[in-house]
Amino acid sequence: MPSRFLISAAHKSSGKTTISMGLAAALAARGNAVQPFKKGPDYIDPMWLGLAAGRPCYNLDFYVMAREEIRDLFALRSRGADVALVEGNKGLYDGLDLAGSNSNAALAKMLDLSVVLVIDARGMTRGIAPLILGYQAFDRDLRIAGVILNRVGGSRHEGKLRAVIEHYTDVPVLGAVHEDAALQIHERHLGLVPSNEAILAREQAERTAARVATQVDLTRLLGVTASVPFPPATPATSMPPANFRVGILRDRAFGFYYADDLEALRGAGAQLLPVDALADARLPADLDGLILGGGFPESFMADLEANSALRGEIRAAIEAGLPAYAECGGLMYLARSLEWRGEKRAMVGLIPGDVVMHDKPVGRGYVRLRQTGRGPWAAVAGEEVSAHEFHYSSLENLPAGLEYAYQVERGHGVDGRHDGIVYRNLLASYTHLRSTRNYSWVERFMALVAKHAASSRRTGNLPNGTTQEESR
Repeated sequence: MPSRFLISAAHKSSGKTTISMGLAAALAARGNAVQPFKKGPDYIDPMWLGLAAGRPCYNLDFYVMAREEIRDLFALRSRGADVALVEGNKGLYDGLDLAGSNSNAALAKMLDLSVVLVIDARGMTRGIAPLILGYQAFDRDLRIAGVILNRVGGSRHEGKLRAVIEHYTDVPVLGAVHEDAALQIHERHLGLVPSNEAILAREQAERTAARVATQVDLTRLLGVTASVPFPPATPATSMPPANFRVGILRDRAFGFYYADDLEALRGAGAQLLPVDALADARLPADLDGLILGGGFPESFMADLEANSALRGEIRAAIEAGLPAYAECGGLMYLARSLEWRGEKRAMVGLIPGDVVMHDKPVGRGYVRLRQTGRGPWAAVAGEEVSAHEFHYSSLENLPAGLEYAYQVERGHGVDGRHDGIVYRNLLASYTHLRSTRNYSWVERFMALVAKHAASSRRTGNLPNGTTQEESR
């Protein structure tokens, strides 16, 4: 029987990602096809989960997706899998409203997921029992299939915790993971260091899997979370011709992309060509579009500045009208300069402003935007867009009179009132979009790419701004 479950906790920073990654890798190593999911807006945790499971991780987000779309995505991606593992965000019952309509618990009930509760057991003994009993009693419609004790102080501590839980509750202890510095993924201001940046990411995943496999009863876990069979895997459908060459920044500095957005881009005819902003001196030839996703440019700003050749190529291509989309880290890279910890470095210089990093978040959480109608994509003035942002930087010294694609109804964006700087065929924002049925940014961006490509080929101009004659 297949298994489906939600990994949750009493509160954030309980070790959910470490346990989820370890379970995904350990189960995959046993030959199980593990399909990972992540609740809510997040780029970094899905990178680790996808690495561990060997399959792309997909986000399930009540704020930007309709419930039916969440059900459909879960069913589609779980097809043919042996295990569907969903990592929650924050605590089990935490949510935006009093009723918990978008909580982890709500997601578990909607998708018929058993709940595995990860409990940070540091400093706890007998008090763990009322915690578990309270979580059971708070919502009787929710099935807590078991607990995994995390950061346990040793075998004596584990023995006490198991005895208390077995005496006072009917919830099985599925495992006890002892405190181990080797399991910690390094953190920084936006959370965990992403797997595309961690040089030893694969070794980290394998090490975590080995520890979890010896300290969690994987067979029992699969038994208590067994579910009805998932739909059989569907045959792979042929992709449409890759008619458009779209460059995409993918390296240690930039890597925040949703798996289904990338698939949607390919489905819309994009041939995604990776660009390493740290090492590549040139853009790929004959581009029809360019995507600059989020990431941590501040951690690599000296290397980004040093690669002046690529910065010049990007500036010239966008000046020549190449359709481009930049989010957060991508916006920072396109600015005039980037300043952090007393150091200031030159960036692309296309956006007439200077990025300054701060110690606390400037914009964090869900945003609601209203389109101004001035964006380069198909946009209806007044149309609402739900998305998210998470940035510690601000964009300063901007001149008056800039064009903006969005008016900010909730959130911060560029200045608390606007987001989505528009310049020629560029849209650059702090907001992170998710291409969903509610708002398919991919469809709109690719329509602009197709229109520009057709125009360029008619006039004999290549997408990088040169003519066919000049390119010979």
